[in-house]
Amino acid sequence: MGSPAKRRKLNDSSKSSPAPSRNLDFFFGKQKQNPPSRASNHGERDIESPNEGSKLTDEQLARKLQAEWDQEEASDNSARQNSASKEADGILDSSGPPDSSIGFQPTYDIYSDGKRENEDEVGRLDSRPEKPQQEPKGKNTLSLQSTGSAEDAITSNIPFDESPLTFEPSKYVEDLQSHWAADGGNASYALLTRCFVLINSTQSRIKIVDTLVNALRVIIEGDPSSLLPTVWLATNSISPPYISLELGLGGSAISKALKTVCGLDSRSLKALYDKVGDAGDVAFEAKKKQSFTLRKPKPLTIKGVYQSLVKIASTQGTGSGEIKQSIVNKLLQDARGAEESRYIVRTLCQHLRIGAVKTTMLIALSRAFLLSRPPGADFPLKSQEELGKLKKDALAEVWAKAEETVKACFAKRPNYNDLIPALLEVGVCDELLIRCGLALHVPLLPMLGSITRDLSEMLTKLQGRDFSCEYKYDGQRAQIHCDAQGKVSIFSRHLELMTDKYPDLVALIPKVSGDGVSSFIMEGEVVAVDQESGELKTFQTLANRARKDVAIGSVKVSVCLFAFDLMYLNGEPLLDRPFRERRELLRSLFTEIPNKFTWVKSIDATSQDSEIILEFFKSATDSKCEGLMVKILDNLPNPKLKEEVEEDAVTLEPAANSSKGVKKSDNEKEPKKNRRKALLSTYEPDKRLESWLKVKKDYSTSFDTLDLIPIAGWHGQGRKAKFWSPILLAVRNEETGSLEAVCKCISGFTDTFYKANKEYYEEGGEHVLGGKPAYIEYEGGYPDVWFEPQEVWEIAFADITISPTYKAAIGLVSEEKGLSLRFPRFLKKREDKGVDEASTSEFLAGLWRKQEEKAPTSTPKETPDENEGGEDEI
Repeated sequence: MGSPAKRRKLNDSSKSSPAPSRNLDFFFGKQKQNPPSRASNHGERDIESPNEGSKLTDEQLARKLQAEWDQEEASDNSARQNSASKEADGILDSSGPPDSSIGFQPTYDIYSDGKRENEDEVGRLDSRPEKPQQEPKGKNTLSLQSTGSAEDAITSNIPFDESPLTFEPSKYVEDLQSHWAADGGNASYALLTRCFVLINSTQSRIKIVDTLVNALRVIIEGDPSSLLPTVWLATNSISPPYISLELGLGGSAISKALKTVCGLDSRSLKALYDKVGDAGDVAFEAKKKQSFTLRKPKPLTIKGVYQSLVKIASTQGTGSGEIKQSIVNKLLQDARGAEESRYIVRTLCQHLRIGAVKTTMLIALSRAFLLSRPPGADFPLKSQEELGKLKKDALAEVWAKAEETVKACFAKRPNYNDLIPALLEVGVCDELLIRCGLALHVPLLPMLGSITRDLSEMLTKLQGRDFSCEYKYDGQRAQIHCDAQGKVSIFSRHLELMTDKYPDLVALIPKVSGDGVSSFIMEGEVVAVDQESGELKTFQTLANRARKDVAIGSVKVSVCLFAFDLMYLNGEPLLDRPFRERRELLRSLFTEIPNKFTWVKSIDATSQDSEIILEFFKSATDSKCEGLMVKILDNLPNPKLKEEVEEDAVTLEPAANSSKGVKKSDNEKEPKKNRRKALLSTYEPDKRLESWLKVKKDYSTSFDTLDLIPIAGWHGQGRKAKFWSPILLAVRNEETGSLEAVCKCISGFTDTFYKANKEYYEEGGEHVLGGKPAYIEYEGGYPDVWFEPQEVWEIAFADITISPTYKAAIGLVSEEKGLSLRFPRFLKKREDKGVDEASTSEFLAGLWRKQEEKAPTSTPKETPDENEGGEDEI
């Protein structure tokens, strides 16, 4: 950038009596001529004005210069309007100073008292054109914009946390639309940020839902085209799980953007992160310190942010890193205010932390569309006034009916791209269920099983009912879709597309379909097996298969599909059919192929068959299965029997609730209604009901436990960010005296335990080490803190597996690999044991040998009977 003297010389050549030009160097030259004094107690730096003997702060000087130059330029209104238009778009003419032509506008910290001013009060420094007598096409404009003050006042005052029964979107929509019109007419990201801030400021689930409902209503009535991106952003995603669209951003991209846009160096960035511990909070603090920028940020819109994320996820190939980085930089540049920066970064990190998970969003959508509709729609709404007159139970019933409809639609077709357009057109009604029904190659959310402690609890819960007990295989749950053209799609329990992972299954599926089967959706368990003997392998063996672009010829780990349910057949959904009927259709219409496709092993029983069930449970665990899945076979024959079973269920409550039972007996005239739902044999997507029960061997108290030593921890995520989670555990090696890491544990802990554990192992405290001790054997990811080994915890587990990461018992079962635990769960502290009494690596190896001896060399012959197993569903 040229010096002020040179600029004035150029002006002198074009005008006889020019007004002196003021550019950025001219402004900061005053500071160089008059070095700032030491900061006062309030953090202000005083600058001595050359024209006056008084002391002025930087901000006061900027405003003074603004007033002078506004007066000088009063005669050039047309040029100023042209310049203002350019400035609003963040555009600087190429003939301007060099710094104005680059994408990043440097930040100059010319305030330090932490105050924010309104945008119209910010000083503006304009470099005058060389030929003022001619109206320029574009005027060079350098503006000092207050980044902290850029939040729009209209949005920041909307009371989204008000009750939806009193909140009136129409009060704000007109002003918002006028406000948005200047930037293309789309809803601003500031509106969504306002919603996030209010949600993040409360722990009340009611307030969170109300806030989300009101924000959605404003979008529905004010800019319905922005509703879909709003829902994606609020749920911290950009696509459903079965469509591979991931941001693929590393922490370095966000760090670079923060350093570039906010003027931070690596040391400052690390100091901020060490202080606040969250990338979004780092952006918040950094943006607060960035007081002024050289251009007015173009307001972010909800659509624009979402489209930027999609572009990041879609960009691949040569130069994609630079393109993604520029998009991230632009998002942070245009973020107005610290809060927008916070949530932009959290969105980029895919860790929004507002608690608006899937269930919350579906509830909010159902309520929002009962109270609001987009312009032009004619579906009926509920009257806020009438709803406000209802009693609490009656109102809850109205909400619940709408929620059940929306949840059912999403469970069958879990894609907001399908749900939101249908809601905008027809609202919450029965037609919505038809529009969002089952569809081939779109996975439905799987039904889940409830957990039981042991077989006796399961028998108590299913008293008087017929049920099926099935092997819970140690594999991967799979949902298989096949259409009339023979196209096959395979999805995981988490709805991820796995078709490329199992090309052998894709080729197998058309062969097992019987005559008359044109299309279907089937569910089963994919298990690693020995193709010759049929011996079941562990989940770890299955995990060794490649995940992408697998060729059939390169498959080294053979698998078998153990089918257990049929949800769709020849264009007809079967979800409402009883399980016995669905199972019969599955077994009669499909053909077994030994060790490649068959049914889960099962027996039918009642609660009277306890000895038979126990033997079957033992055979399942001996066959390297996780335990049993137990499912109700038939619906109750009549509603009266249903009521009787629900009443009887009161007596089957655990003894832990006996104190509540006493209170009920004292008030026999007004017994409380039992809220337990009847046990159904239908397939209920996305529900965890007692119609399906899991009895796993790691839940049984009859199996072995280990006494392990906590040796390290990591900072938790989300709700557990204040605690240590997971925690690294170890066994003793009696020969070497070392501690050998065996697993990480995250299960079985209460919040009370977490809090006490964090206080005991406080960073910098006496129970925390400065680094990894030489006597600890561990080669996994580096923990955040190492503990002084001095406690013993009792840990339950499902299986012992061979591990390349953990070194426990290395050399005892394998020369190169150690042992680890599957599904470790904390039971209690062993106050009666010291570290020298903890379980040893030899003892661990002995348990592994005993586990392997139990497993038969080949799978017993099975009677055709099926059910479910699979990945842990907890």
